[in-house]
Amino acid sequence: MAKEQESCNFCGKNKEQVAKLIVGSESAICNECVELCRELLVDTPAIQNQPSSGSAQDRDDPQALKNFLDQYVIGQDRAKITLAVAVINHYKRLHRDAAAPEVDKANVLMLGPTGSGKTLLARSVSRFLDIPFVIADATSVTEAGYVGDDVEMMISRLYMASGEDIEKTQKGIVFIDEIDKIARKSESSSITRDVSGEGVQQALLKLVEGTVCRFPARGNRKHPQQDVIEIDTSDILFIAGGAFVGLEAIIHNRLYSSNIGFNGRISTAAQAHLRDLNADDLVKFGLIPELIGRFPVTVSLEQLTKDDLRAIMTSIKNNWISQYQWLLSQDHIDLNFKDSAIDALVDRAMTYNTGARALQSELERALLPHMFHAKTYQRQGIKQIILDDALVNNPNQINQGNQ
Repeated sequence: MAKEQESCNFCGKNKEQVAKLIVGSESAICNECVELCRELLVDTPAIQNQPSSGSAQDRDDPQALKNFLDQYVIGQDRAKITLAVAVINHYKRLHRDAAAPEVDKANVLMLGPTGSGKTLLARSVSRFLDIPFVIADATSVTEAGYVGDDVEMMISRLYMASGEDIEKTQKGIVFIDEIDKIARKSESSSITRDVSGEGVQQALLKLVEGTVCRFPARGNRKHPQQDVIEIDTSDILFIAGGAFVGLEAIIHNRLYSSNIGFNGRISTAAQAHLRDLNADDLVKFGLIPELIGRFPVTVSLEQLTKDDLRAIMTSIKNNWISQYQWLLSQDHIDLNFKDSAIDALVDRAMTYNTGARALQSELERALLPHMFHAKTYQRQGIKQIILDDALVNNPNQINQGNQ
């Protein structure tokens, strides 16, 4: 039987000289040495383990951030510039010295068609700055007391994403997706409560502006006598995004309608764009003025063109083609695309009207039979798959490839 440890293997003090002695199978450590190790870890610069994408010199340079975003997001130059300036100003605000004036937070509202890159832009920003980032779905949030998530759960998830580090959490980014889905359902009063619409907007007001948010330590429902975490949201950057379907019609009516007399007509020749947006348009859409005022920076994204979709498939970092080439390379098969195949995939994706998301759907459809038969190809000695437009349009015609 092993002899019981009676002294610390690090400092040599016996168990009578310390408050606690933690004993393992072959060694022991006292509470004083544990505390010393903790202090050493805290004092060690964490930058050594940070997978930062932007250097320390670049983190206050909007051009460096825009260049970084160019690697992941095709087009949308106007949106990238606006977002880069807003984010870098927020970063400068977090690192100002005591003598600097107080700078108000500038949350960002991004509007654009689905699949145009809103979420990817926000995620890429957090990667560049190496700060905690979380995506919160506004459609799952309800007023406090109703079934669904409270607004505080957004901060709870950010806290978990930061490794339960309060200081990091208070400098993170929350991306509120589908913000347009919490618009007021009707201008008129209703006998039922709009618990996932205007009520959520009201609940978001203080959270977005800056308040002390309290939530359970383990993410459970609130109840008395439980430990809670307190997070100050004053320095958390909120980026809200949504497709805002129907908003362009509201802008068009404001810009081009003529409502004088009985012969008033609405012009359909001119086309309205989200870049022509003003606050009244958002109010008519269903956002309350108080919430709009808390997102002073507005970024509009354009519908992706055919050339944009082609570049997303072939040119950007982590593009779709390279992903599927890697997947099939695990079965020792080279995947190659003819230009006609890429054109066919893009043409089919354009019919979805869902932007870049349609590209993955089309690639999955075209490559599904080949990924299913990959092991069979390997046993048959087939080492290459060449995809052309005929195979894209008829994926069940199994290509025997080049041996």
